[in-house]
Amino acid sequence: MDTARIERVRSNLKQAGLTQLLVVDPLSIWWLTGYYTAPMERFLGLYIGREGTPTLFANRLFPDPSGTGAHVVTFSDTEDPIPLISAVCDATSPLGVDKELAARWLVPLMQAGVASSFVLASSAVDDARALKDARERELMRAASAINDEAMGWLAEQVRPGVTELEIAEGLLGTYRSLGAEGYSFSPIVSFGANAADPHHAPDGTVLAAGDMVLFDVGCKRSWYCSDMTRTFFTAEPTDHQRAVYETVLRANEAAEAIVRPGVTFAEIDLTARRIIEEAGWGPQFNHRLGHQIGLSEHEPGDVSSSHDEPVQPGMCFSIEPGIYLPGDMGVRIEDLVIVTEDGCEVLNRYPKGIQVLGH
Repeated sequence: MDTARIERVRSNLKQAGLTQLLVVDPLSIWWLTGYYTAPMERFLGLYIGREGTPTLFANRLFPDPSGTGAHVVTFSDTEDPIPLISAVCDATSPLGVDKELAARWLVPLMQAGVASSFVLASSAVDDARALKDARERELMRAASAINDEAMGWLAEQVRPGVTELEIAEGLLGTYRSLGAEGYSFSPIVSFGANAADPHHAPDGTVLAAGDMVLFDVGCKRSWYCSDMTRTFFTAEPTDHQRAVYETVLRANEAAEAIVRPGVTFAEIDLTARRIIEEAGWGPQFNHRLGHQIGLSEHEPGDVSSSHDEPVQPGMCFSIEPGIYLPGDMGVRIEDLVIVTEDGCEVLNRYPKGIQVLGH
């Protein structure tokens, strides 16, 4: 049990006017207690009250959670966990629940009257998880260092006749050889016009002469995620291709340059977006600038025009502007940054300037 993290969550609950919370997200439970299991359809939950020892509800089929320091309540497949939860909750007060609580549990909890009302309170944990401590920052650096090495391997795989899928399928083994446990998300490998789809799934497309190549990839190491995008050329870029690429690069670097405590997420997004708009490709930058990241590849608190909160030291998020021209090309350049006391640290070191593979 990480008591400091529990207290941060309690502080966030108090600010929200709540005295109790039920957490069911397995990664959040791990972050708070050090205990992880994938519950599938079975119930797993951590109850945090105003004070005292949190209660962990776990099926007896799961690994033994007795070493967590939590008060443990177990049940079998034939037992209903709802009465067990009801016995712990304060029925006279609202209960905060997280966004992962499935209807198959939420509705019975409501019907049983375990609380006076139910409030979506994921932010109590999400906001605490967003502020990475020194150990977490080091783990984020380590995951990104592996991703930098993997990007070098990816660039070496680009050769005549290769398919997107062939490169993508070889990446997992490379990650593992570099010390990662696996993907943080399914890799994006896009040749030519396929890169105009920001989330293109690699397929049997064969590399054609002169194609641009986009890799958006990430791995997990020691629970923490990496995420990076680079776009390469396989022939000397045309003036059009160069103009698009250099616009995206300017947007990426300008946004990173203004990241510091007190600057809002919206201001960071606008800095990159204005550069692309002034170059004439505003409508072709059709997604937010970035997302927070940590135990999950996408964590709450996006870098977008609708997020007016200021960034704080310890926050980690992506800066990934892009321009997407259907039928022609797509360019995205993405780094992860950690907010420091007076600026930010860019976690990715793989070069961002124009690179022509094979030259």
